[in-house]
Amino acid sequence: MQFIFEPTKAPNLHISKMNPSFFRLKERIAEVADLKSAAAVLEWDQETYMPEGAGEVRAHQVATLRKLAHSLLTSDEAALLLDEAIHSEDPPTPHSDHHLLLTIWKRDMDRARKLPSELVFKKSKAIGYAKESWKQARLHQDFSRFESDLSRLVDFARQESAILGYSEHPYDALLDEFEPGMTTQQVKTLFEDLRKELIPLVQQMTVAPQPADAFLYQKFDSAKQWDLGMYALKSVGYDFSRGRQDLSTHPFSATFDISDVRITTRILEHNLISGIFSTLHEFGHALYEQQIDPKWRRTLVAEGTSLGIHESQSRLWENHIGRSFPFWTSLFPTLQSYFPESLSGITLQDFYRAINRVTPSLIRVEADEVTYPLHVLLRFELEADLIEGLLEVRDLPEIWRTKMQSYLGVTPKNETEGVLQDIHWSLGAFGYFPTYTLGTLYAAQFYEQASASLGDLDNQIKAGNFAPLREWLRTQIHQFGRSKSASMLVNQITGSGLTTAPWIQYIKKKYGEIYEL
Repeated sequence: MQFIFEPTKAPNLHISKMNPSFFRLKERIAEVADLKSAAAVLEWDQETYMPEGAGEVRAHQVATLRKLAHSLLTSDEAALLLDEAIHSEDPPTPHSDHHLLLTIWKRDMDRARKLPSELVFKKSKAIGYAKESWKQARLHQDFSRFESDLSRLVDFARQESAILGYSEHPYDALLDEFEPGMTTQQVKTLFEDLRKELIPLVQQMTVAPQPADAFLYQKFDSAKQWDLGMYALKSVGYDFSRGRQDLSTHPFSATFDISDVRITTRILEHNLISGIFSTLHEFGHALYEQQIDPKWRRTLVAEGTSLGIHESQSRLWENHIGRSFPFWTSLFPTLQSYFPESLSGITLQDFYRAINRVTPSLIRVEADEVTYPLHVLLRFELEADLIEGLLEVRDLPEIWRTKMQSYLGVTPKNETEGVLQDIHWSLGAFGYFPTYTLGTLYAAQFYEQASASLGDLDNQIKAGNFAPLREWLRTQIHQFGRSKSASMLVNQITGSGLTTAPWIQYIKKKYGEIYEL
């Protein structure tokens, strides 16, 4: 494979009050963005094409780039330039690009300067080792192969929390990295609302007559599944001139620039829907990044404003679109053409009901959209207890089994389908998991508003016309990158803050019809 590198044009920002300090700082921030992108390329390669034996050296390579980026961002020179640029803004113009950049850079630099470069380097290197030990632990169904590396990352997380500071709960400091402004108590309140609604609803569905879905779990040729996923990506509007799809153990998206946004998927030979839904999920993430205004390139603003908002885009495309009847009205004939024998005699209605069957299960990424938040609730509770020191790493497998039985009525047979199933802890990403359910809630609010704004959205989807929805998402959410906060976006779009009500209403209506509740 040949790589051709071309220089990126400078961002075309409309700066109101320009000065030498601002320009020098902007160049410094651009270098930080470049280093972070280079590290992300190496990490993407580690999950896709890197030889198995290269894990140790890759850990050092990524750690070096992350340390350099952190050092550039936190240097005394950068702090001085920021201070000069801020004080030259007289008077401040809150809605200008200039002011927005300074505000975001100050937040990032203040947070980063609290963390010693050596800690960042050691943590990055530990993550490189942990990713490899996690893979081996999964392969051998043996948590002990991962335990010491995970313990090290938990220790780093506790150190970071103490250094960054918090007002109520040590988990707040970590959650703020992924969902700025959100607190542990706010998450607990939202999740408690969901728990009260979901547990009795899932129990109702569990005892109701279930849609037949055995036909989804025959043997389906992996190459044809891949081709179907690529067809779906082209249909919904993924820009392959600025992206690509590959295979990985755990599906993810990776952004190196708005001109290079890549996704991966996971295909299971005996599961027809795993690949297609992971593809649609990651497409939602990628579309967000591909539609950010180019003026924010190399500024650290050209990324999602929070992981909750980011996840709202993937959940919207995976569930509100991908699991809808209108979507499959146009795509189901194509699906049948790929697998004519396996889907012989299966109607569109049969397929729609099957892909929306509610079945408490072990694997989060394969969970239906009703039980999915319970998987996230479990992980959130474990993380918060780990960071607070109420739970030790060695006890995770057992408490995982206990909570799975309590919340979902199922118990893992081994640790690979239990505590080892997610990659996030091996990435040191504590504070990440709640954003999956926060994103689910945001998605319901956004989709409700999109439907009201676009008129006959169902018929547009039936016709395979996704351009109006993509454009609505671009103008309302995507183009802003980090220049608007999550709370600002949800308030401007919906007129209210984050709430569970629209998602609960959506679930009750959709599944009430499917299950005749």
